[in-house]
Amino acid sequence: MSSLVLATKLYAPPPRPQIVARPRLIARLNAGLHGKLTLVSAPAGFGKTTLISAWIAQSNRRAAWLSLDEGDNDPARFLSHLIAALQTVAPGIAEGLLNTLQSPQPPPADLIMTMLVNQLTALHSAFILVLDDYHVVSARPLEDALGLLLTHLPPQIHLVIATRQDPALPLARLRARRQLTELRASDLRFTSEEAADFLNQVMGLGLSAADIAALEQRTEGWIAGLQLAAISMQGQDDTARFIESFTGSHHFVLDYLVEEVLHRQPQPIQDFLLRTSVLERLCGPLCDALMGDAVTSGQATLEAIERANLFIVPLDNERRWYRYHHLFAELLRQRLAASGADATSRINELHARASQWYEANGFDLDAFRHAAAAHDIDRADDLIDKKAIPLHFRGAVMAILDWLASLPPAVMDARPILWWRYAALLLVTGQTTGVEAKLRAAEAGLPGSAIDNPPGRAAGIIAAARAVLALSQYQVDAMFEQSRRALSNLPPNHPRRATANWVLGMAHFEQRSYAAGRVPLNEAITMSQAHGDVFTYLLATIGIGKILEAETQLYRAAETYQHILNLTAEQPLQIINEAHLGLARIRYEWNELDVAERHGRQSLDLARQYDSVIDRFVIAEVFLARLKLAQGDMSSAAAILAQANQTAREKHFTYRLPEIAAAQIVILLRRGDVTAAAHLARKHDIPQSQARVLLAQGNVSAALKLLDALRHQAEEKDWRSERLQIMILQALALRARGDDDGAIAVLAEALAQGEANGFVRLFVDEGAAMARLLSEAQAQDVLPDYIARLLAAFEAEDKPQVTTPFPVEPLSQREREVLYLVAQGLSNHEIGERLFLALDTVKGHNRRIYGKLHVQRRTEAVARARELGLI
Repeated sequence: MSSLVLATKLYAPPPRPQIVARPRLIARLNAGLHGKLTLVSAPAGFGKTTLISAWIAQSNRRAAWLSLDEGDNDPARFLSHLIAALQTVAPGIAEGLLNTLQSPQPPPADLIMTMLVNQLTALHSAFILVLDDYHVVSARPLEDALGLLLTHLPPQIHLVIATRQDPALPLARLRARRQLTELRASDLRFTSEEAADFLNQVMGLGLSAADIAALEQRTEGWIAGLQLAAISMQGQDDTARFIESFTGSHHFVLDYLVEEVLHRQPQPIQDFLLRTSVLERLCGPLCDALMGDAVTSGQATLEAIERANLFIVPLDNERRWYRYHHLFAELLRQRLAASGADATSRINELHARASQWYEANGFDLDAFRHAAAAHDIDRADDLIDKKAIPLHFRGAVMAILDWLASLPPAVMDARPILWWRYAALLLVTGQTTGVEAKLRAAEAGLPGSAIDNPPGRAAGIIAAARAVLALSQYQVDAMFEQSRRALSNLPPNHPRRATANWVLGMAHFEQRSYAAGRVPLNEAITMSQAHGDVFTYLLATIGIGKILEAETQLYRAAETYQHILNLTAEQPLQIINEAHLGLARIRYEWNELDVAERHGRQSLDLARQYDSVIDRFVIAEVFLARLKLAQGDMSSAAAILAQANQTAREKHFTYRLPEIAAAQIVILLRRGDVTAAAHLARKHDIPQSQARVLLAQGNVSAALKLLDALRHQAEEKDWRSERLQIMILQALALRARGDDDGAIAVLAEALAQGEANGFVRLFVDEGAAMARLLSEAQAQDVLPDYIARLLAAFEAEDKPQVTTPFPVEPLSQREREVLYLVAQGLSNHEIGERLFLALDTVKGHNRRIYGKLHVQRRTEAVARARELGLI
């Protein structure tokens, strides 16, 4: 959504110059400020928005306003708009969350809302938050998130909801606690006095008391009905007969009034209202495009309609953008749809014109939406394919995915390129479920079609998508096979060659063939830049960063990762989790632990946005465990690894088990549990960990033999990072054997490589034995300045460690849910209501949580969980 359109959603409609004073309702709204929520709930046309905007205008409290629409059922979109509204009264609040929400697959709504509540609590000034047209929101995650907000709403904030139907929020509980003020249709409908004021003073009709009473009775005080009736009566000679003819339900009355309103307008205005009703928002030039060769400009007509009070709402102070009253727009569209046998074709033509205007004015996503509404599938697909719609941004991707999901299979089969596009966009959002089935559907129809020109092009784009799917599943052989198939079939300048080269480069990376991987990755970068493919450019550049890191070129790698973050500063995508994680590893190596932790946690948050079958978040968890260990918090490190191990096994992330085990072995050895460490090292066949175990067992000769073989392999294959790690272990093993000269000689090699790129933790993490060896090397004048920096880092490590002899047993998913609610301050009874559990069941979960965390009470459990990073 453009900043202009977003601004209109945050715009509180100003009170009209002439408005019926409603002091009784204003007083109730003011009195309700002592509670959490004011609910203004009534059918359409009862003046909910008008009343609230008038109250806000005369209130001494600031107000944040958000007008909702159907698109806000997307949790990320809703929460982004909510934060933007809050920023109108608290500039800068939740800026980081707002950036996170722009990614294709942001964190769950309740998690974002929890973090938002925490930030709102720190605000000092009181203000009102208005959510208008809340009835359009029906997504369960949003209802749950709003319930969470209400439960923990800071006292300085008062929430106002205007809606046509009651929201699925804990109203009964708020009502019982006297935290809820309610205004219903019976409160909002005009009294006889208010109706008289409106009809005679505001609308200037000069009706008799009897006519007013009759009309008020016919409409039951329904404000929209009175307004439409008043417009219809303007120019009527016999108002009494008009009123007498008025009977029936709201729907009948409304249909009749709209008929009268439209018929009493000049024909050009009628045409204008009907044709432009297909638009969600209107501006003069856009209306001109729909009207064709109208005599009066669209802007002049909009201003005339506003002056005529024809249910139009300005969306900015400059009166450039408008919208119709929702109810009026719905009825105009109904009438347009029923306006003749050719209505459907005329509506499609209007959408097509809107699409063309939006495209010509650079609103490509809106152009796509109207093309889709026009059922012009070819144009919609062409806009996706050829226009600069930012497919790596969530709003665009989800709009296209929703459209594709709405198309019948027969339509997709007739245009098999849509099956491929569906699969490719799912991969963009980090989803893998259903991708292969869609690729097979594309494969059945694309070869030999118009898309397959030159022959093989179809096979090439399908192979490129399968290559990405294989990468997400660590299927290295398939990555090679499918990327090479794509490259052999695609024309030289086809944009999907960038994708294929990226996957080919990462396949080489997975095999640790770094020099071979650099070539296709650089080709992917060049091609993606040429085609404006931001998504692939970011991925391939991250791949180069990973190669540089593996080659121990930490400074260049850090620059590469930072370049990625600079490019995506305002749109943090889940794919950049690896850039954050790369920087976290490098900053860790440079002993900048606070910065490393920040990047590590950002990586974890982004990685959790992927489909549940993708394991990237586990990598971040293992890193954070290593970080906790470096910070001296061994128990937290062990807990994080235990949870990661459980998750990896439950989700069959077997590729991650060895690196989890390697980190666990370090902890086991520090705790002196050599037997358990040896078991893990053998089970997962981790050579460096096996060498560590042999050293801990005192079997130095066997350790050196293994390390010699590993070093020879690393040097033969040019695995520089592995070679550096092995040399450090070799130096410690030689020292343990009594070969001090040999140890210092090997250490000197490692130091020379380490100094060039600022390595610190690689040495410090080896503990006291390495510190002693470094001191001896310094005495022999081996890189004395560098060793001095390393020894200073050792000295900073000389502090008590936070350890416990009790390993933490992993919590179950239900136990984590209960613990989270305990941390939110909910009672056992409230937790039971939230999770639909019996009270005794909640208490049982509490007992098991206490046992696993080795605590006695709720406050200790929360503190311990925070210490372990569980909440």
